[in-house]
Amino acid sequence: MFDARLRPLIDPPLAWMARGLVRYRINANQVTLLGAVPGFAAAVCIGFELYLTGLVLILLNRLSDGLDGAVARQTRATDFGGYLDIVLDFLFYAVIPLGFAVAHPEVNALPAAVLIASFIGTGSSFLAYAIVAAKRGISTEIRGKKSFYHLGGLTEGTETIAFLVLCCLLPNHFPVLAYGFAALCCVTTATRIAAAYQTFTNGEAS
Repeated sequence: MFDARLRPLIDPPLAWMARGLVRYRINANQVTLLGAVPGFAAAVCIGFELYLTGLVLILLNRLSDGLDGAVARQTRATDFGGYLDIVLDFLFYAVIPLGFAVAHPEVNALPAAVLIASFIGTGSSFLAYAIVAAKRGISTEIRGKKSFYHLGGLTEGTETIAFLVLCCLLPNHFPVLAYGFAALCCVTTATRIAAAYQTFTNGEAS
């Protein structure tokens, strides 16, 4: 919901940091792979109830997620780079709830499972839309130049990061937070399906 609005604010500092990486010949795929390390490490730390350490690692992972795109725009964006970025993103969003489930399975396992299921809904509705949009030649740069169409929704990257930060700061409230955010993700999935219906059935026989 807020990704497009924040883009003008975060792009300039990311571009500045990216220029330094480009000078050292660090490419976008290297940034993506290096950034995945703190992301998966965050899940491990959360599993051991090191929530503040996990929080710092989550923020490092999300910083790298923005940096790889900035580096790609200053060098050469590739199809594989876009593919690698989205695959590692969705793995990251799955392992963090898993970390909370491991920390306290007796209370967190079911909320984490519901949350991951809701992420599958947002992820599949996002990627399926992008596939059909590419087939039809539909594109947008409202969230910056991307490898494929980025359809918005109530729970985008900004909202998800804020949610994960809140979970790390208030780990005892993870079940309530997880159920609440999962409900918002379901709304996102529903609105994306509605948007796909409106866009892709236009001119088609019902």
